[in-house]
Amino acid sequence: MAAPNRDCSERPLTGQFLLTCWLLIGLFALFGCEAPSSATQLRLGHSLDTQHPVHLAMVHMQARLTELSGGTLELAIYPNSQLGNERELIELLQIGSLAMTKVSASPLEGFVPSMGLFNIPYLFDNKVHFFRFLDSDLGQALLLETEKVGLRGLTYYDAGARSFYTNDRPVKSPSDLEGLKIRVQESATAMSMVSALGASPTPIAWGELYTALQQGVVDGAENNPPSYHLSRHFEVSRYYSLDEHTAVPDVLLISQFVWERLSTQEQNWLQQAADESSILQRALWSQAELDALNIVQQHGVTIIYPDKKAFRARVVNMQLDLIQGPLGSYIQQVRSMRSTESKRDVTR
Repeated sequence: MAAPNRDCSERPLTGQFLLTCWLLIGLFALFGCEAPSSATQLRLGHSLDTQHPVHLAMVHMQARLTELSGGTLELAIYPNSQLGNERELIELLQIGSLAMTKVSASPLEGFVPSMGLFNIPYLFDNKVHFFRFLDSDLGQALLLETEKVGLRGLTYYDAGARSFYTNDRPVKSPSDLEGLKIRVQESATAMSMVSALGASPTPIAWGELYTALQQGVVDGAENNPPSYHLSRHFEVSRYYSLDEHTAVPDVLLISQFVWERLSTQEQNWLQQAADESSILQRALWSQAELDALNIVQQHGVTIIYPDKKAFRARVVNMQLDLIQGPLGSYIQQVRSMRSTESKRDVTR
């Protein structure tokens, strides 16, 4: 949305005029547009560090969007929870006060229950199986289910596998989790998983987690290697157990209100830039995982490679219960996408 060609300094500073100017400034902030540029500017807020591969992919999207649109459509990125935590950002999109965000699929479960699919432990056998689902018609249909709650999913970003890290006790088997308070995202399914594995799930906002670990509010958390590293949680939680219980993607969202205000051409430009950023992000992710594990090891973190069979066994009943529920159809379809190779992997 282009800013009106008005200069407040050329008019008498009446009370009514000042009020009008302030209202215009508020509207520009609300819709993510800045005066006096003629370009439409979309604001994107997220909670990640600027070195994170997802943020780097968004920077690529930012450049591509400017290029594709000839500078008429711009993206302004606000990292590190500058505009709020994940739940707050989702709610800002729903009312149209923010254009875009990136959130984990986990907290999306509270808005779109079918997103709870990604919080089911050991649903995907390996990365090939995971990507096969994301890129399938079913995966893309799931992405668009967010439209029911005023959001539109643009693309998935790879967020690897989530594993446990703890302050004082190495987790070599599920029994080592017993009695521990483990931070989880705001997801009923994720909480059920942690409970099934023997720990006490404790939802805490990502931006508050470092302090919670440091002060002993929780005994540990679970996340992927780059997030564990870039958040510097390894400074407090010195044991990282690669049980890889879930593969929860990040989801790039745009407010449905903002999406519908864009022209068809602008929508196409944005979708193309988002798709290209997702391809780049997948390439960046693998190296980021290796780098993260190497760095935390150099800082004295003990990395554990537990036998995953014991963890799988503890969540079998949970999986059986979920198959009987609303997610049952999704689970069966995901399992039907398993290849012969991935079926072998699950036994290792």
